[in-house]
Amino acid sequence: MADTKAPVERPLSPHLQVYRLTLTMVMSIVHRITGAALYFGTLLLAWWLVAASYGPPAYADVEWFMGSIVGRLILFGYTWALIHHMLGGLRYLIWDTGHGFGPSEREWLVRANLIGSIGLTIILWVLGYLALGGPR
Repeated sequence: MADTKAPVERPLSPHLQVYRLTLTMVMSIVHRITGAALYFGTLLLAWWLVAASYGPPAYADVEWFMGSIVGRLILFGYTWALIHHMLGGLRYLIWDTGHGFGPSEREWLVRANLIGSIGLTIILWVLGYLALGGPR
């Protein structure tokens, strides 16, 4: 005869309430968000190129916007999103080779991605300012 024990109550499918939010999960979500942000940042790059082809008046408008506080913040965010997404892609490439799945390795890769993207963004902007002769 079949065993008639009471079934264990489990969710039919995993829900967010079941899992503890980890840094790896958050960075996966941020990777997707930065990918979407890069789409809009690329529209800014296209605007810049089109304005350059239209001549000095159109280019001056883009240069004015990009030189404003809001424009520089957007460019800084775009730079961070680009670098962060690139480093996240390298992290996924490492995982695709079958490496880096241990708990400490995963955390190290995620922290390196976050710290590296912030650090490289700041270094790139400082070098850019130095190459242009300082803030204008």
